[in-house]
Amino acid sequence: MNSSPAVRMERHGNNGEIALIVLQDSARMNPLGRPLQLRLRELLAEVREDTSLRALVLTAEGRGFCVGADLSSMGGAQGGAQADGRTLGAQTADNMQQLSNRLILDLQQLPVPVVCAINGAAAGAGVGLALAGDVALAARSAYFYLPFLPRLGIVPDLGTTWFIERRLGRARAMGLSLLGDRLGAQQAADWGLVWACVDDEALREQALATAARLARLPAGAVLEARRALDHAAASTLEQQLHYEAERQRDLVGAPAFMEGVQAFMQKREPVFAPRQPG
Repeated sequence: MNSSPAVRMERHGNNGEIALIVLQDSARMNPLGRPLQLRLRELLAEVREDTSLRALVLTAEGRGFCVGADLSSMGGAQGGAQADGRTLGAQTADNMQQLSNRLILDLQQLPVPVVCAINGAAAGAGVGLALAGDVALAARSAYFYLPFLPRLGIVPDLGTTWFIERRLGRARAMGLSLLGDRLGAQQAADWGLVWACVDDEALREQALATAARLARLPAGAVLEARRALDHAAASTLEQQLHYEAERQRDLVGAPAFMEGVQAFMQKREPVFAPRQPG
């Protein structure tokens, strides 16, 4: 087990193949302060390098999953030049480019499936964090809240605009961005923002069970799925058909495919090889 005041990691599953990362600044509802982000990136790097790990669950303790930026650290700031000569806006943008944005990309580029178990409020940049995984489960008491434009006059960030527009469509994404209404977990599931809404007391168990299913996938399956869907979002049908055929050129006949065919013929569950280093 690895731990810090802000984040801890545990291993679960029959063979310890599932990583569980928990944000634990629960008294403040897990704001994205610099220490939390740095530690979270360190743990994600461990998951990436440890080939015995085959799935990740990201969740939090307390009433909030993540309330976004640590505004308390900016409470006394003004829009003028800071001590280093940069404006507050320039300092914020630089910090995002150097740390926060990379955190979202770390999650999107992990070679294992990521389950986000949203235990409570996901607000501000916490929405981007909550949606950066592959499968999102939300506790029934959880909700999503975008105060950026209606309360602060700034745009949603940490990928929030990218995620919500693609999952919800422009009309709902615009409404959430401008009106600042809270979107409850059940409605988020009904709209397709998350995979499922589950009872609060069952959230972690359901998330780990989902991760256990994902851990049985062929190595590289989640990367192929992300790339295929990203390609589809920017392609014509003809272009996507070509992409799919070219991926099958590489994948059909590979060890995972052959194991799947043999398992089908033998009427058993396939057993895929673990990730390889490198």
